[in-house]
Amino acid sequence: MRLDPAPPEGTLVVDVPRSVDDALDDARDWPADLVPGAGGTARLWERLATLAAADLAVARAVEPHLDARAILAQAGAAPTVVDARATWGVYAAEGPGVRLDAVEDGDGWRLRGVKPWCSLADRLDAALVTAHLPDGGRGLFAVALRTPRVALGDEPWSARGLVEIPSTSVRFDDVPAEPVGGPGWYLTRPGFWWGGIGVAACWYGGAVGVARRLADAARGSDAPLLHVHLGAVDQGMQSARRALAEAAALVDGGSLDADAGRLLAKRVRGTVARVCEDVLLRAGHALGPAPLALEPEHAKRVADLQLYVRQHHAERDDASLGAALATSPGSPW
Repeated sequence: MRLDPAPPEGTLVVDVPRSVDDALDDARDWPADLVPGAGGTARLWERLATLAAADLAVARAVEPHLDARAILAQAGAAPTVVDARATWGVYAAEGPGVRLDAVEDGDGWRLRGVKPWCSLADRLDAALVTAHLPDGGRGLFAVALRTPRVALGDEPWSARGLVEIPSTSVRFDDVPAEPVGGPGWYLTRPGFWWGGIGVAACWYGGAVGVARRLADAARGSDAPLLHVHLGAVDQGMQSARRALAEAAALVDGGSLDADAGRLLAKRVRGTVARVCEDVLLRAGHALGPAPLALEPEHAKRVADLQLYVRQHHAERDDASLGAALATSPGSPW
């Protein structure tokens, strides 16, 4: 699956792992240059999209690992809390009633408290975790997860989508941690927004998987409504693909500062999310209930995409983009 409009001869070949565990194991040995901004951004997002088109849960498992590798590369960091072949997560969410603090003593930094929304914490080796600093700021820390001082919460994972990617809170009990970047660096670097576009590449791949089922139904059919929906879906998918391809070129161009990266990410994520929602709607209208009820693969694709794309916060993210544009000089178009 190519993001560029005029691909060279040959196609991207990606062996799709059969399970989340296989995907994480494979990701240990992915090329080191598959990080945004290193010249291979399009290849990275193509690979994520290709995995997602086959199984969105597989892409969801490896995307944070690759994001963590990119963050460490951008920081020039090589944490010693785990070995070089560790699998990584990125835990930066906040939640009501919970707090994670970083404290420094004579032995270095330690994490104390609870972090919410920690996906695959029971299967990953390590994570990059944001924590509150004593001066009121926030910092990013590398921490090993396979230690008795790390305890998973018992919140139920009731989702019908991405059932292989449970997310729960994690309690850190004086867990040794290594700082990555300076205070506030994680949120202010341009790469923060590049990682968000990588998630959109996964959404796009998930939409491809659903759209292909619609294309299969329309192929050889004389039903006009199938053709109407397929034509509209194609237009949206092409728009999403072009948005990702353009973003990859801009990221590798090296000219984006944090503000420009933020605008780019909000535009691309909004475009791709809207296309995903339209694909889900049109596939449902065109195909009816039978594939959802009788085809496990299609039903899983739909449920996975419905949950994953909700990482885009709909009108709230539109409002955030609009507010940023309203305070920027000149016309945005």
